[in-house]
Amino acid sequence: MNVWIVNHYAIPPSMGGLVRHYYFSKYLQKKGHTVKIFTSSKIHNTDINMIKDKSLYREEMEDGVEYTFVRSRDYKGNGIDRIVNMIDFPFKLLKALRTFYKRKRPDVIYASSPDLFVAFFSVLFGKWKKIPVVVEIRDLWPESVVAYNRMSSKNPIIHFLYHMEKWIYVHADQIVFTMEGGKQYICDKGWDKKVSLDKITHINNGVDIEEFQYNKMHYPFRDEMLDGDAFKVVYVGSVRYANNLIDVVNAGKVLKKCSDQEIRILVYGDGTEKDALERISNDNHLNVFFRGPIEKKYIPSLLEQADLNLINVRSATINKYGCSWNKLFEYMASGKPILCNLPVKYDLIRKYNLGVARKFDSAEEYAEALQMFAALPRERYEEYCENIKSVVGNYDYANLANIIENVLLKAHRKRQR
Repeated sequence: MNVWIVNHYAIPPSMGGLVRHYYFSKYLQKKGHTVKIFTSSKIHNTDINMIKDKSLYREEMEDGVEYTFVRSRDYKGNGIDRIVNMIDFPFKLLKALRTFYKRKRPDVIYASSPDLFVAFFSVLFGKWKKIPVVVEIRDLWPESVVAYNRMSSKNPIIHFLYHMEKWIYVHADQIVFTMEGGKQYICDKGWDKKVSLDKITHINNGVDIEEFQYNKMHYPFRDEMLDGDAFKVVYVGSVRYANNLIDVVNAGKVLKKCSDQEIRILVYGDGTEKDALERISNDNHLNVFFRGPIEKKYIPSLLEQADLNLINVRSATINKYGCSWNKLFEYMASGKPILCNLPVKYDLIRKYNLGVARKFDSAEEYAEALQMFAALPRERYEEYCENIKSVVGNYDYANLANIIENVLLKAHRKRQR
């Protein structure tokens, strides 16, 4: 098949990007398919724009995968400039799709949200050219906007976005949810009479185990904070409102007062709350250290040196449909136990006993959980590690690519009838 993947934020791995579609492309190509990724020239969360002139697009081979960067506006943060980018980009994308269609028609288009406008335009283009379209939902928009930003679902803009979302689901040939509760979400919205549940597939995020092991061996990570006998708790990811890391800092305050064993919490990442949280930690002389972001290739080596990996998120109503955190699968590949502050439905940590996922009602409870892991008998600690090693292969992108291939083929064959 000739597959077009459309994702506003499909940033190549070498730029620290969102790697799901890179890995799917990598393994689909190994299966003999042709894959092209269409994405924004403005690289999210960076100052990079791949197109400096008035060109509509720029083609590049990045990390062995063909990317077509479509010109889009610069922006910083989540203000009005980003909103303009989100509205403007789909129109530029449509022009690019029309241009490449004249060269070679795709067999299937695979469009990934959360950008509803991109998914909407992809489905429109598919209907126009009679090309099957698979729509993937990685984040429930606008549901997550309502959940995290406390906007009313009756807001006229939100109301419009819900109608757009429903239209996309109705007209997509196949639907993929990264969260396991996607079908339940459709039913809860009352859309199941219009949206066939039979065309919905759950494909979780994952990890490329082969690449993980290669990077662990070839890109050693050095940080003096990882040395010594302290019990090392590692968090890798964004430091933003949704990550709620103030709870980790508050747990650090409790540990300073009551812990007999040195527990060192290391945060690797960046975001809007990093500086404020770092000041609190420094002012209180806590064992919580903000080490800044690191390149993706060093993450395997970093996690190998951790004793416990940490997932910390803010509670929201959408969690009842499950979560698919990218970091969870890299944590699993490291073979180390995981502590999560938020149990969710369809929780892999609890399902497979990979660690502890529990809601903490106080900083004291959070600190107690950290102390519990630090004091675990070796046999119990190794049990968690073995559980992780036994299931991580299910989330290897080499295996997940087989599932997405079947979904793409199903959409293609259905249109051929």
